[in-house]
Amino acid sequence: MNTSTATPGTGAAQRIAPVIEQFLGGPPPVRIRMWDGSETGPEDAPTVHVRSRRALRRLLWQPGELGLAEAYITGDIDLADDLADGLRAMRRAGRDHGLKAPRPALADRVRAAGTALRLGAVGPRPPVPGSRAGLRGTLHSKARDRAAISHHYDLSNAFYSLLLDETMAYSCGYWSSDAPGYGPADAQRDKLELICRKLGLTAGARLLDIGCGWGSLTLHAAARHGVRATAVTLAAEQAAYVRGQVEARGLEDLVEVHRCDYRDVADQPGFLGGYDAVSTVEMGEHVGDAEYPAFTALLHSVLRPRGRALVQQMSRGTTAPGGGAFIESYIAPDMHMRPVGETVGLLEDAGLEVRDVESMREHYVLTVEAWRRTLEERWPEFVALVGEETARVWRLYLVGGALAFEERRMGVDQILSVRPDAAGSAGLPPTRHGWYPETRRVPLQAGAPAPVGSR
Repeated sequence: MNTSTATPGTGAAQRIAPVIEQFLGGPPPVRIRMWDGSETGPEDAPTVHVRSRRALRRLLWQPGELGLAEAYITGDIDLADDLADGLRAMRRAGRDHGLKAPRPALADRVRAAGTALRLGAVGPRPPVPGSRAGLRGTLHSKARDRAAISHHYDLSNAFYSLLLDETMAYSCGYWSSDAPGYGPADAQRDKLELICRKLGLTAGARLLDIGCGWGSLTLHAAARHGVRATAVTLAAEQAAYVRGQVEARGLEDLVEVHRCDYRDVADQPGFLGGYDAVSTVEMGEHVGDAEYPAFTALLHSVLRPRGRALVQQMSRGTTAPGGGAFIESYIAPDMHMRPVGETVGLLEDAGLEVRDVESMREHYVLTVEAWRRTLEERWPEFVALVGEETARVWRLYLVGGALAFEERRMGVDQILSVRPDAAGSAGLPPTRHGWYPETRRVPLQAGAPAPVGSR
């Protein structure tokens, strides 16, 4: 493998090569093609195309992950190969060569600025892409949380209808079969049914679904199990969609929808102490670190004795960051993830007894890959709907998310807990028998393509 980063010539690539090595701590793991056609780096590696001097300006003003992400979003940087294959190859090459970026000294920054000046890349700060979240106010105040949720989930129901399958479940599916024709919608229905079984839902039971999304669990529990469900969401688009589905499916007697902050649930008549089950599917990531103990206390308070709570939630590795600068600026502002053990501890601290934890990390690789395939297959429709910049945000988000789950930097788990009664009885069956459908399980492997199935 040719690892030389400097070839004879005076192009932009040859000028920038020493700066790249300095900031990476070694030769770059990719081929770099500059706007003038000059190239540097391994010939058999993925090619990063720096299309304009503005890309260097962005990195001067915003070094690191966020600057690189914004250069990609705006089209100043692109990959000549498939983005997922390119990012995977870059991460693998970086690990294989032991690259660890040093903290650049002031002299290094001055030299980098001098190189950028000679390349004509010095200038005013490029404008921030319009798709970046611009939140104001106190972290996790109700007003700021409403704005954060709206930024992501109110993108439009048309967008999510295009991206998701007919269940409109925007969370990790449960890929329980490798049978021909088994696809994303089947995996979502299996996930919804698994949650209902873990919660022990039967006709007439009361379910509180906090952070209900587009109502996939609420609607499934009501239609299939006769559950009386209360759905809570902070997103206006989601609330409107769920109400429409309740009416269209004739579930008005079983489902009610509330658009409110989870912290206002306790103020609703009849909410406290009366539910047989409470669910929160990938909503806890938005709660915040300092606010999470109050959130788990709420889960405890809404349940009757022996009532069950199911939390499906993303986690981070013990040494990995939470969402990262790109995710928190463009996708889920103010999100907070913790290792799964910390979440278990917080649920126990609230008085709930944790009875089961099931990791679904590999399932999320398959789920996100299914969404990404849809994005690529219907790319012109997404661009027409939300614009090129936002479509590129989502491409980067989905590709990066799949890699994070694949490489165990992020995980996702279903955590089942119960509120014991005064005598300490949980009222749960002694085994997990009956939770899982009798289907042939997928031999899940990180990075494996999702089973091909119809949407």
